[in-house]
Amino acid sequence: MRDWTAQPDVMPILSPGRHFSPRRGACFMEFASYLAGERWSDHPACTHRTLALLARMVNDRTSEAGRARLTPLIPTVIGLTSDDPLLDVLLAVRAASAALPIAAEERQRSLAVGLRVALRVLADRDDDPAAELRELGKAALRAAPAADAWAARFIEEVGPGRPGMTVRQCSALATSAVDGIARACVADPDEHLVALLTAAVSDTVRFVGADRGRTLRRVHPGPFAGAAVMSLR
Repeated sequence: MRDWTAQPDVMPILSPGRHFSPRRGACFMEFASYLAGERWSDHPACTHRTLALLARMVNDRTSEAGRARLTPLIPTVIGLTSDDPLLDVLLAVRAASAALPIAAEERQRSLAVGLRVALRVLADRDDDPAAELRELGKAALRAAPAADAWAARFIEEVGPGRPGMTVRQCSALATSAVDGIARACVADPDEHLVALLTAAVSDTVRFVGADRGRTLRRVHPGPFAGAAVMSLR
């Protein structure tokens, strides 16, 4: 039996969920592992953990018709890695800020709590990415004043908790945000999901300071990788 955990020799089709075989399709991050020449996985080493989580979530919550909009983004996540936990917070803020103004009321409260906690982490940062996302988060809270007021009361009642945010907390906030966007009563949820992932990639590029051409050359290309990249543009 062929070992499909190794580099496949077929061109997979972008589809939701995890796939044992590329013949059954590929999620966003499985396709990224394919292009990066890594072993077949939806958790490849080539992409930062929270960015990869957002990519998997957006891939799964985007409609069949809208998923094609994601394909040009797949090569752009290759090589975007960092061990700095601040990036997890920045990406969580990006996701929560996109979801809070449009999410259903029952979800807005938890998003507002998470966003307030994340903004507290960024409060003392004066670098450009943190400052930009801090302002974005504040604007999102202003767009949902009732949820923001509830979140402020809740945090005051339970206490501020431990300083900082864990990776798990960032992942939970990002997951809730994507689900909130997918379920939102807006004309085109796919547009919002694709916009979120596009912005998250840009945030990560800025944070990592990656040169896209140098990064892609540094990644060992697997079979058909060059043709696959061209086909996604």
